[in-house]
Amino acid sequence: MTGKRKCFILHSEWSPAGDQPKAIEKLTAGVMRGDRYQTFLGVTGSGKTYTMANVITQVNRPSLVLAHNKTLAAQLYSEFKSFFPENAVHYFVSYYDYYQPEAYIPSSDTYIEKDASVNERIERLRLAATKALIERRDVVVVASVSCIYGLGERVNYEDVIFRFSVGESYELRNFMSKLIANYYTRNDVTLLPGTFRARGDAIEIFPAYSESGIRISFYDEQIDRIDNFDPVNGRSVERLDEASIFPAKHYVTQDDAIEKAAPLIESELESAVKEYESKGKLLEAQRIAMRTRYDLEMLREVGYCSGIENYSRHLDGRNAGEPPGTLLDFFPEDFLMIVDESHITLPQVRGMLNGDRARKTVLVENGFRLASCLDNRPLDWNEFLSHFKQAVFISATPGDWEIENSAQLVEQIIRPTGVVDPEVEILPASTQVDDLVDKLRAICERGERALVITLTKKSSEDLSDYLSELHFRVKYIHSELNAFERAELIRDLRSGNIQVLVGINLLREGMDLPEVSLVAILDADREGYLRSKRSLIQIMGRAARNTSGKVILYADNITGSIEFSVDETNRRRKLQMEYNTIHGIIPENIKKKVVNLLPEELLAAYSTDSGAIREKTSSSEISYSQQELERMMWEAVEKLDFERAAQIRDIIAGKLPNTSDVGAVRLRKRKRR
Repeated sequence: MTGKRKCFILHSEWSPAGDQPKAIEKLTAGVMRGDRYQTFLGVTGSGKTYTMANVITQVNRPSLVLAHNKTLAAQLYSEFKSFFPENAVHYFVSYYDYYQPEAYIPSSDTYIEKDASVNERIERLRLAATKALIERRDVVVVASVSCIYGLGERVNYEDVIFRFSVGESYELRNFMSKLIANYYTRNDVTLLPGTFRARGDAIEIFPAYSESGIRISFYDEQIDRIDNFDPVNGRSVERLDEASIFPAKHYVTQDDAIEKAAPLIESELESAVKEYESKGKLLEAQRIAMRTRYDLEMLREVGYCSGIENYSRHLDGRNAGEPPGTLLDFFPEDFLMIVDESHITLPQVRGMLNGDRARKTVLVENGFRLASCLDNRPLDWNEFLSHFKQAVFISATPGDWEIENSAQLVEQIIRPTGVVDPEVEILPASTQVDDLVDKLRAICERGERALVITLTKKSSEDLSDYLSELHFRVKYIHSELNAFERAELIRDLRSGNIQVLVGINLLREGMDLPEVSLVAILDADREGYLRSKRSLIQIMGRAARNTSGKVILYADNITGSIEFSVDETNRRRKLQMEYNTIHGIIPENIKKKVVNLLPEELLAAYSTDSGAIREKTSSSEISYSQQELERMMWEAVEKLDFERAAQIRDIIAGKLPNTSDVGAVRLRKRKRR
């Protein structure tokens, strides 16, 4: 592993304060003495990311930061990039804008084909992450749980890396053949990521993982010069002595992989047909035979078939049950795993395999796939744990597993700004809406912001409509909005375009909202996942970045979760106030510039590039690409929502103005239901 820079260099406008120095010292000592697991209990707004950046700097190891969703991963990516501008900080999440997995519903005899839309910008960021891990050690990769899914074997990926230097001799045709073997395509008209072109005695390559191109100039079949250049204007940026071209995709197979895999697939097919026939499943036997033989013919003729990933076990040469290659295989043995919001992320990792296997088992039982498709899967829990030697679990409310298995629990209760945990008030749920309106009026008059937490999507939309009729600047936020839309709403809340944001559980972890002074939790006594002790503490933390922070729990009964969360908040509040008194600290609101939640390079990935349509809302404009609009149209057709489908069709065709409100039809249909 090579690279110009070996050490992490932390850039920050401030020094560790509050509980940060003690936490940095303890966590660093734990890593250096070899503690496998540590739990870092850091309260909201205490600067946990900054603390971990200091730990990474001191231990100086490649690090993987694992988050439970794309939005939180994007925020962490942005923060780590600002801390380590001279090092390699990368982003690795699922590259699907839209993904409908292959499935079968026996009760209605409904087969659903796989349908997906790949985001090329996200794919470029994924490729850049693996390239950095191979080339250098000063790497931080911020990833979602998609990193435990099959990516392809690292050994196959490394085998086809094409390295060359000035002075080496290549016939132009052979040089281009090596690029094609690396999954690059020739395009002499337009140079796009993943393509190359020949111009006289020069070959220009636009690597799939880079924003700059590589120009190789030949003289008499000898490499005379290598330049990094700007693909837009063609100007040379840097002259190089050597260069490497990494594959344009992660899943790389050996040259004879299909030739070796075909007999194995045929043998498995023969066994499957016999098994179906022995059970009297003649339809299933015919179905699997037709589908598999068609796939084999496609593989032999064109080297690819739809659903090729279902044959990955045979193509990779893996044994049954053997785990697939993942991003974790690209890290060195001594890398540090950092699991953010571990109380959510770890259960998500633990449950991935069962959900994937349940869907595919139905496909296998009904003759749609061979049993080997079950090995195209995410890692199971034990395989995940075996991939790393040391981990730090971060959460304001760590789970039982983290606490029980950690060598030490490190607390970070004191905030550098002196802000204490919010005051908690419990009010009756029977009059919660009327009381809430009065509280919100006072908040808005002071120019502050509020979050209102409901139990369901329907109630969040209905409450948002009601508050809007009372002239509040209000919006709702839930899982039907994509990452870009949610980021826009968060920015609008911080900037003041929105005064009140109504949501369910998307507001709990990782949202940095210092302007929010009130968090109101409706129906707080409805025990369950959304009102558990950990959920309540996380929600309360949204008001912990403001000196006027206050939490109102609307409840007619004091549940065990309410009692625990209030006691824990009061415990932390007491410690913080005592610390401020001893050190003469006057709490100050956290001041943070209003920026997009998603970094600029990710905004481009999540928003539109070409064929953009702008959707007007009262507070902001939300973008949909042509591809997204087409997907939305077909989704509406499948749901028999023809009114909405027709409107989106007319926007795509240009028959309606670009400012047509795509979301309005969706909202009206919900109200009717």
